[in-house]
Amino acid sequence: MEQGLRVLIQLVLEFAPVVANLVQKRNEASSMLAKLQPPNEVKEFLEVINNSVVESNTSELAQVEYQREKTIQQQLAVHNRQTQLYIAKYERETTLKLPEVNRILDSWPLRLYPSQILESHKDNTVRTPLKIFVAPPKILFDKFDTREGDISEIEPMLAEGLRDFLNCYYSLHNPVRPTEFLAGAWYSKRFHSESSIKALFGMLKSEPILILESETDGDYINFRIGYWGLGQDNYYYKTISRISYRDIVYQSAKNRALQWRQIRDELILLGEDIDEINQMGGDNVYNLDLLEREKKWKDKGVDTSKIELKYRVNRQDFEKLCQVLTNCHCLVASWISDVYHLIHHDVSPLLPELLPSLVEDGIDFQSVGAIAEGYKQVYQALENERGHWVPELALQLANSLSGLNDPTWASEQVSYSLEAWLQLHQISPKETSNPLTAMLNAVRIEDEKYISNLKIYFTAIGDLPNLNLVEEMLSAINDLKKLRSSEYAYVVNTLTGHAEKVTSVVVSPDGETIVSGCADKTVKVWNLHTGKVIRTISGHSGEISSVAVSPDGAFLAVGISDTPRSNVKVWHLQTGKLIHTLLGHNKPVNVVSISPDGQILASGSNKIKIWNLQKGDRVCTLWHSSAVNATAITSDGTILVSGTSDNKIKLWNPQTGEPLRTFMGHSGEVKALALHPNGQILVSGSTDCTIKVWDLNSGKILHNLIEHTSEVRSLAISRDGKLIISGSSDKTIKIWHLPSGELLQTLTGHLGAVNSIAITPDDRFIVSGCSDKTIKIWQLTEDS
Repeated sequence: MEQGLRVLIQLVLEFAPVVANLVQKRNEASSMLAKLQPPNEVKEFLEVINNSVVESNTSELAQVEYQREKTIQQQLAVHNRQTQLYIAKYERETTLKLPEVNRILDSWPLRLYPSQILESHKDNTVRTPLKIFVAPPKILFDKFDTREGDISEIEPMLAEGLRDFLNCYYSLHNPVRPTEFLAGAWYSKRFHSESSIKALFGMLKSEPILILESETDGDYINFRIGYWGLGQDNYYYKTISRISYRDIVYQSAKNRALQWRQIRDELILLGEDIDEINQMGGDNVYNLDLLEREKKWKDKGVDTSKIELKYRVNRQDFEKLCQVLTNCHCLVASWISDVYHLIHHDVSPLLPELLPSLVEDGIDFQSVGAIAEGYKQVYQALENERGHWVPELALQLANSLSGLNDPTWASEQVSYSLEAWLQLHQISPKETSNPLTAMLNAVRIEDEKYISNLKIYFTAIGDLPNLNLVEEMLSAINDLKKLRSSEYAYVVNTLTGHAEKVTSVVVSPDGETIVSGCADKTVKVWNLHTGKVIRTISGHSGEISSVAVSPDGAFLAVGISDTPRSNVKVWHLQTGKLIHTLLGHNKPVNVVSISPDGQILASGSNKIKIWNLQKGDRVCTLWHSSAVNATAITSDGTILVSGTSDNKIKLWNPQTGEPLRTFMGHSGEVKALALHPNGQILVSGSTDCTIKVWDLNSGKILHNLIEHTSEVRSLAISRDGKLIISGSSDKTIKIWHLPSGELLQTLTGHLGAVNSIAITPDDRFIVSGCSDKTIKIWQLTEDS
C-alpha cells in the first residue's frame, strides 16, 4: 500500500489546484446561462398570446382562440423551416468531417466505438457515471531471471483487482457514486500518451472520463491519469508517479528469501540435512545467497548499485507487482471519483471513510497528512459555491482519521471545519480561545447533524471538556425543536373598514387600542379586544405612511405622503383633536417615531427632522443622501437609528444631529428597523429579503435570517426580547427566536404585502396591517 499512497499523494498535490479551476469555470458557465434570453420569435409569440388574453372578453373568446391557433401554426411553420435548414447544415458539416472522423477511428485506442460508449448509460441512474478505462503497462518480463513459464498476464489481474474494489464501493448500479469500469477496452499494446487522450476527448468530451495509464520506461512504470468531467472545455493529463517495477519484483524475491532462511534454520534445528533442505528451497536458495553477499558488500562500503544483481523471480513476485499497481489504481480511482461526484452531484467523498482500512497494514502518517491536505484544498475551492458543505466535509475527514495513533491530521481538519462553520455564521474566531464556546449561542436545529458528528469525534479522542460543550449545544437544539413544534400564534380577529392598503399599525401603551394608518388618507382607532372602530381621524391631505403613539398614550403622530408639501400632524389620541401641524418636508414622509421618553418626535423623508413633541418646535435636522424608510430610537433617547434606500443604516445623536456610525451589510434598501428592549441589539429588514441582527455597539452581524422570499417591510421585537416578528411582501408573517435566529413559525392568511407589525405591551397579541385592506390580530400562546 506504500507505493499506492505515494501515487495518490502525487495525484493530490497535482490535481487539487485543477479542481479549483473546474469549479470556477462551472460558476462562470452558470452565470452565462442565467443571462440567456429566449429567442425573439418566442418572446413575440408570448406577447401575442398575452395581449390576446388581456384584450379579450367573453364575446371575443372565439376570435382569440382562432387567432391563437393561427399564431401557433405560423410559429410551427417558421420552426419547421428553421429545422430543415439546420438539418441541411448539419449533414453538410458531417460530410465534410467524415474523412477526419475515419482518420481518428483508424488510430482509435479503444475496442469500443464511440456510439457504444455514449449509449452505455442511457437507461441508468439520473447521475451520469464516471467512465473508467485502464491502459495497462507492457512489461518486458524476459529481462528477469525466471524459472517459470509465461507470467506476463498483468492486465487481467489488474482489471480483476480494480473491478472488485469499484463493484464494492463505486459500482455502476450505485445510486450515489456510480462509475462504469470498462475493463479490456484499451488496445494495450498499441496506443498510449497524448495522441490517444486527445482523440478520446475529441469524440467523448460529453462524457466524464478517467483514464488510468501505466507505461513502461526502462525499469520504471510511468503512472499517468487523463481526466475530464461534465462540461469541461479541455482535459487533464499528467504523469503523477514513476514506479520502479524492478525494485518491487526484486524486493518481493528478497522477502521470499528471508522467509525461506527462517524456515531453513528451523529445519536445521530439527536435525534435517542441509543439502536436502536446499533442494526444497528452489530459487530461494540462490536469492538468499545473493542477498547475503549484497549485504556483505554493502557493509564493506561497496556501492552495489553499480553491480547488476539479478535475483530469480517467480509468479508470486509478479503477483506482488500486480497488487501494488492495483492499490495505486484503486486509490487514484477512488479519489478522482470522489472529486467528480462532489463537484457535479453534490455527493460527499467516500475515500476518507475507506482510508484507515486501506492503509492499516502500514500507516505512513506523512502520506495520510498529504492526502488530508489535498481534500482541504478541494473543499476550499468549493467555499464560495457551496460553503455550507465545507464544515461537514472537513469534519467527515477528521472522523475518519480520528482512530489513527497520530492525532495531528484529524485535529487540523476539525480546526478547519470549526473555522469554516464560524465564518458561515459570521462569528469571529478571535472572540474566544475555544471556537465551541463561540458556537453555543449560534446553533440552530439544522446544525444537529453537524454537532452530533462533533460529538462522535470528541468521544473518539476522549476530549471531555469539548465533549461537554457539544452536549450543551445538543441540549440547546433539543430546546429549539420543542419550541418549533409549538404553535406560537393563531389569528383571532380580522378588522375591515379601510378602503385602501393599511400602511401602518401601532398598539397603545395600555394595550387596549390599535391605531392604523391607511392609503385612504384616514387614521382609525380600534378596540383591540372587540375589533370595533372607536374613532376615525380624517383631514389628511395625502395617504398615511406611518403612525406612532407616545409612551403616555396622549399623542398620536401621523406621517403624510403628499408631495410637495408633505407634513406631519400630531393629534390628541383620546379626543381626536389636532395639536400640531409640522411643516418642512419637501418629499414624502415615510416614517414617524416617538422616543421612549416621549420628548422628541422624528420624521423621515429624504432627511430626518427632530421635533419637540410637546411644543412642536424643530430641534435639529439629520441630513441623508437618499430616502429614509425606517427609524428607531433607543430607550434612553441617546441614539436614533435610520434605514435608508441606499442600503445603509446610520446611527445619530438626535439631540445634536451628530452622525455616530454607519452599518453596511444589506444589498437592498433598508425598509424596517426594531430595537431590542435592552438597547444593545438592532434588527433590520431589507428589500434583499433578509433580516439582519446587529450588535449595536460593535456593528457586528449576529444573525442573518433568510427565509422570506420578498422584501421585509416591518419588524417588531417582543418585550421580553425573545421573539422577532417580521412582515413581508411575500404575504407572510414570520416568528423568529432572537437568541439563536431560529425560525419558529410562519403565519399565513393575508392576501397582500404585510406592511406593518406591532406587538402588545404584554406580548399576548401581534397586530398586522396589510395591502389587502385588513388588519389581523394574532394571539401568541403562553408557551411562546
